[in-house]
Amino acid sequence: MSDLVIETSGLRKEFRSRKGGLRVAVAGLDLAVPAGGGVHGFLGPNGSGKTTTIRMLLGLARPSAGTMRLFGEPVPDRLPHVIGRVGAVVESPKFSPNFSGRRNLQLLADVIGAPRTRVDEAIATVGLTGRDKDRYKGYSLGMKQRLAIAATLLKDPALLILDEPTNGLDPAGIREIRETIRGLGEAGVTVLLSSHILAEVQHVCTSATIIGNGRLLASGNVDDLLGGTTAHRVVVPEQERALGVLAGAGMTAVAEAGAIRVEADDASAITKVLGDADLWLSELTPLRPDLETFFLALTDTERLGADQ
Repeated sequence: MSDLVIETSGLRKEFRSRKGGLRVAVAGLDLAVPAGGGVHGFLGPNGSGKTTTIRMLLGLARPSAGTMRLFGEPVPDRLPHVIGRVGAVVESPKFSPNFSGRRNLQLLADVIGAPRTRVDEAIATVGLTGRDKDRYKGYSLGMKQRLAIAATLLKDPALLILDEPTNGLDPAGIREIRETIRGLGEAGVTVLLSSHILAEVQHVCTSATIIGNGRLLASGNVDDLLGGTTAHRVVVPEQERALGVLAGAGMTAVAEAGAIRVEADDASAITKVLGDADLWLSELTPLRPDLETFFLALTDTERLGADQ
């Protein structure tokens, strides 16, 4: 058995434009999503090829070139053999507005031959307990999205593919979806999360692939992609004197929002330099690199390269 749930090699998709030319949506993409649960971010600007890639994986579009595998099986040829292990929310699902969320799930379970006990499990997993008997038409957008995820869980998938699941949601809805996704990853489901909202992705993803213009830009464990901590936030009395002491020790330090940002890998060195000057810290916080900054730097470089 493959240790990858999703694997593509040289994946390419071309479209014929209305003017007769070719538009390349996905250009030789190599994608590797490890098995074993957790959330893998599939990140890129709008129009970068994320949805097209997902549609090809699910057999909704045919690639122009390259290969794809799900659970080690070549797709689309072997898709019928693995699709039962895959759940996906790619487009807005169709639910009956006058039925309750629970009734919609029960009908779907009957259609796909899933036991009705899965309905209770799915409702609990996505946090709709207590609202499952309300009519679907009265659901908020976030609740509708959680019901869509619940529908995919009826067949107990090992892989869940979500395409921009927080689009259009308010902050409360985004938080609800984020908690649902994190819980699924922790429960052993492998989640491929397609998104361009990096601040949210960083909260839940353990690994990520970043694409731009249909091409792979970076892939790996999120912590490895961002690198180690290189700065710390320091709160200390006599801030001006502390800035001078740090600068005298050869450290780059700047005042920032009531604190000092110190560019240094070693927190103990900061503590020692200030302590030797009889300056005692009230706060020392490592500043973790930001996924959004890393993402924007990558995609900006890709865009500049494409324009040249």
